[in-house]
Amino acid sequence: MTTPPPSLHDMLAALIAAPSMSSVSPEFDTSNRPVIDLLALWLSGMGFQVEVLPLPSQPHKANLIATLGQGPGGLVLAGHTDTVPYDEGRWNHDPFRLTEADGRYYGLGTSDMKGFFALAIEAARGFQAGDLKQPLILLATADEESSMEGAQALVELGRPRARHAVIGEPTGLRPVNAHKGILMEGIRLTGRSGHSSDPSLGNSALEGMHKVIGELLTWRGELQARHRDPRFTVPVPTLNLGHIHGGDNPNRICGQCDLHIDLRPLPGMELDELRATLEQRLGETLAGSGLHLEVRRLFHGTPAMHTPATAAIVQTAEQLSGHSAQAVAFCTEGPYLNRLGMDTIILGPGDIAQAHQPDEYLALERIDPMVGILKGLIQRFCL
Repeated sequence: MTTPPPSLHDMLAALIAAPSMSSVSPEFDTSNRPVIDLLALWLSGMGFQVEVLPLPSQPHKANLIATLGQGPGGLVLAGHTDTVPYDEGRWNHDPFRLTEADGRYYGLGTSDMKGFFALAIEAARGFQAGDLKQPLILLATADEESSMEGAQALVELGRPRARHAVIGEPTGLRPVNAHKGILMEGIRLTGRSGHSSDPSLGNSALEGMHKVIGELLTWRGELQARHRDPRFTVPVPTLNLGHIHGGDNPNRICGQCDLHIDLRPLPGMELDELRATLEQRLGETLAGSGLHLEVRRLFHGTPAMHTPATAAIVQTAEQLSGHSAQAVAFCTEGPYLNRLGMDTIILGPGDIAQAHQPDEYLALERIDPMVGILKGLIQRFCL
């Protein structure tokens, strides 16, 4: 016997009230289990077979795979359960209380992207396992906003298996079939400190980093001349010099200098090849300098995503939404689902401009259209 889930409003309110922030800073990082437990309760009551899978290195966090029906194909409705931290004192509404005002639902995660789960469950309401020819799977992941460890764990597990997937990231009800990747690298040069009055007493890591920056800018220009994709608003790969620190006093030769970079590759540019080229070029630039070079990953990186425009999930989403598929600059868990054998699109009711901002909201006018699109996808790929 199945138990209907709460109303859409009550599901949204409960999800927003359950903190699930992930962060590389431990003081802001929290478990996502309160959200996972809510989803498990509601979905099991609807007849879904629910599995809660703790992360190997963070057992206080978990993924969830909930399956209704059986078969070799099927549809995955996916999202991440975590949010970014919030700016205390800058919100006009309580970030952990669903607030309706100005034709909007305010709250942390309404748009990016806990709110999507309530809409997906609402769309699935009324479907029975016996009605489905292919399974409907709801997938909820951990740590997308910080480490992508939840998605990585699924790839290593080899599950879920389906043919089509939708990730409900905020896209303004427009399907997305391509996005850039990201890698973040730390570059450290170690030289030898000494008294600034005599350069022969040391070996300046800061001056060496000047050469490194020059080489990085040259490489960036070459990448942008070689790679171009007009689907993107910024049609070339970008390389940003985001953080630098070196030395400790004007009268000391700098003994160590650190630079952090962010590189956003286009589809078709492989992360491992980019890393190998980076290390080779910097090694050649510093040859004979006596400086020690260390290049390390600040996180493992996320590849670019591309699902062909001819894929059934892309064409169906275009028909249901009334919009052509597009490309975006932000990253998602899409490449990981593609690696699991699914044709994946990104399609959600929120706006990326609301993501990671104070007073994040979901426009009420987006809710019914999104539920309708999801129902249409379920009917197309599961019935």
